Amino acid sequence: MFKFIRTICLPVFKREIQGVAPTQLAKNDASSNPQEKEKEPVAWEVPIQGYITRVKPRRLDRWLDAAVRWSGSEYVFFTILAGILVWVFLSIPFHDSLTWQALISDVQAILSYVFDSFLMRQQLNGYEDVLVVTAELRSRGASHNRMLRKLVEGMDKDELARLTVVNEQQDTMVSEFDPELPGENWFGRAVTAFSRVLGHLITVALYWACIVIWLGFGAFCSWSDMWELYINSATSALMVFVFSFLANIRERHSDYTKRCLDAIFRVDAALELKLRTVTGDQQENELVIIPPPKANVVQKVIFYYADVVGTLVGIVILIIVIIVWLAVGPVMSFSSNWWLLIGTYAGLVGMNDGFVLRNVQNKLSDYENVEFDKVDVSDAALFDIAGIRIPDRETVQHTSLTHRVSTAMNKVCAHELTVIAGFLVIVGLIVGSSVMQWNTTGQLISNIPPSIIESFFMIILITGHNDADAAKRVDLKHLYERRLALLAFVNRVGAAESANPQPVTICSEEQLADEQ
Repeated sequence: MFKFIRTICLPVFKREIQGVAPTQLAKNDASSNPQEKEKEPVAWEVPIQGYITRVKPRRLDRWLDAAVRWSGSEYVFFTILAGILVWVFLSIPFHDSLTWQALISDVQAILSYVFDSFLMRQQLNGYEDVLVVTAELRSRGASHNRMLRKLVEGMDKDELARLTVVNEQQDTMVSEFDPELPGENWFGRAVTAFSRVLGHLITVALYWACIVIWLGFGAFCSWSDMWELYINSATSALMVFVFSFLANIRERHSDYTKRCLDAIFRVDAALELKLRTVTGDQQENELVIIPPPKANVVQKVIFYYADVVGTLVGIVILIIVIIVWLAVGPVMSFSSNWWLLIGTYAGLVGMNDGFVLRNVQNKLSDYENVEFDKVDVSDAALFDIAGIRIPDRETVQHTSLTHRVSTAMNKVCAHELTVIAGFLVIVGLIVGSSVMQWNTTGQLISNIPPSIIESFFMIILITGHNDADAAKRVDLKHLYERRLALLAFVNRVGAAESANPQPVTICSEEQLADEQ
């Protein structure tokens, strides 16, 4: 219990992030006999270490992360999709049942509430992972900087000038690595493409067009509770689908990012190893500490709330509320009004979580970009020391009206004042429902606006994720290209300095273990 309390009392945004790249030192496998050393060249077998996913020390954290990964699995996504299809077909015979509509709204509100917590933790985990990656890249970059200076200072200037212009030899000098990062499989590409469609401005416009059409039928349906429940059920079903889809694409993109990082870290480790082999440097990589981000008071409160949601405390509270709700069922004769109670609670809290999710996603993306910029500066210094041209950076031009409107809409939706406005709306809905003594119509007042608004925010959340993922892929691509170019340069220098250089065999840790 005390461990759990400590977990929620130390938000991730108050902690510094540390990272140090594993030092790549060559292992001498030559014979220990000095006479045998003179007869044969020294051979090196070196396990090049790729990207290693950090393991959290607390068991509770590991369990929660396992639950989050499971929530983003294909099994959960297709189960949710099948459940929505079953709801569609069953709603044909039960469409005029108030209890059926209330029950479905409750189930969908609870699922959305749970996914809110999972998505928040998923987002916080991704933020920590990215910052650790940038810290490790900067850690190794400092060693590259030191060793490159040592390498260049000891070379003949004319020979160095010749080597810096032989860029066409890069492919042959780094033939052990693929020229490009790994690609996605066909299913991953299809899901990514669909996410762009789902998060497109046109999709958002169609969503609001459907809401307007529903409002237009209000008078025809006599503004009845059933008319209100129709849109509540529809938007709730959409929200559950978007939640599960977003969780799935985030896990899928996270797995793809890890594959790219593994390729980047292997080239980076090979570069370090080659520099140490040529320069004889044995100094370990330094620790890099990233301080916690600075934020205003309102944003700090939002961050703290996000941390509490990310520890899944809200799910524990929801379970308690469900138990109380079940206990009062007989008192309320299990009426439709009773059925709506749990959905009302989950919907109101979920709406607030939706505002917070969009805000946190935007802020975390900004913080990650700042740290990636520091890695870019570190890399630019390496190319300046070597005297070679840094690979051209791909620039993505977003000139369309769709993108400009989406960007502006994202900024407004992610602002902390928008979160405050959302909270005030929730307070207003609670006051309105209280005035109506929480009868069926009064509860629907607190059900329908949150359902409509949160569904909209989930679509916007996909747009934000797509933009952040596209920017991250460009960053990873350039990180990889820069390391290939630096490794090719160091390989050329090493080959020029020695007619019989020490052979270096780059292998994986698994291959080295098998040989031993």
